[in-house]
Amino acid sequence: MFEGIEFLNKQWFWVLLVLPLAILWYIFKHNRQTAELKISSLKGFKITNSWLPKVRHLLFVLRLLALTLLVMALARPQTVDVSTKTKTTRGIDIVMAIDVSASMLAKDLSPNRLEALKNVASEFIKGRPNDRIGLVEYAGESYTKTPITSDKAIVLRSLKSIRYNNIIEGGTAIGMGLATAVNRLKDSKAQSKVIVLLTDGENNAGFIDPITASSLAAEYGIKTYTIGLGTNGMALSPVGTLPNGSFQYGRIQVKIDEELLKEIAEATGGKYFRATNNKKLAEIYNEINKLEKTEIEEFKFYNYEEKYRPLVILAGMLLLLEILLRFSIFRSFV
Repeated sequence: MFEGIEFLNKQWFWVLLVLPLAILWYIFKHNRQTAELKISSLKGFKITNSWLPKVRHLLFVLRLLALTLLVMALARPQTVDVSTKTKTTRGIDIVMAIDVSASMLAKDLSPNRLEALKNVASEFIKGRPNDRIGLVEYAGESYTKTPITSDKAIVLRSLKSIRYNNIIEGGTAIGMGLATAVNRLKDSKAQSKVIVLLTDGENNAGFIDPITASSLAAEYGIKTYTIGLGTNGMALSPVGTLPNGSFQYGRIQVKIDEELLKEIAEATGGKYFRATNNKKLAEIYNEINKLEKTEIEEFKFYNYEEKYRPLVILAGMLLLLEILLRFSIFRSFV
């Protein structure tokens, strides 16, 4: 009956402590008003069994019930219906620039660098429901995989389909990848624009200098977070192609131009990270997720519905019933 009901003035329930005292007082008063007559035999009396004296205590019960209901009404029972409306007040447009060169197939991350990145990046995308996200691929050249969009299903499908292919020119054109990402964001109306650029090598291809591309990003107010992917030392990486088309692997030195990546991040107000394993890569994306927060306004609407009226009406009916019974059926017994 009272599921979902809250009492605003709970202090009124202290009044219910009077009920046990009232019951004791009633019992005491009843015993004092009841006369006793002792006789040796009832043979000379005609005894009639009437139910009225036996149920006359009903009047007191009705009064107690009415008092209880009135106390509950004074405690002000009510239900609250809360509705919430959210509004994004400061959205973020994000482009993830992903290196897809052959070296991303190195196995120093499990199962390889590219698949490890895709797994972590997909969780990052799922955790940004209020932002628009786009994807850029680059190796020796770059192109837009997915324009910035709020449709996360499209972005996730595009991310899943990213893989190494020998159609793209070989090498690592960091400047080209960054410039393409800047081109996707430069006309964005979002209050915050971010590039997450990931590479596992050095800039050795392309016709756009990375420093020039970072200057463009800074000019358009685009913050760039750079991630160097790869373990320290040697890594099992592709070194050639077998006759069946698969890669031949060998251990080679990991070379990442960390100074360049730090310079790009610093020039644009971003930050540089180094991911040497799967766990560290996940931690980096979590940190970026925390650094770039979307501001959301939440409006809560409270609809209060008072529930004391039925209690007052029922208490009034019980008191009226008690009065009617007292001055009609039970008139001779009270």
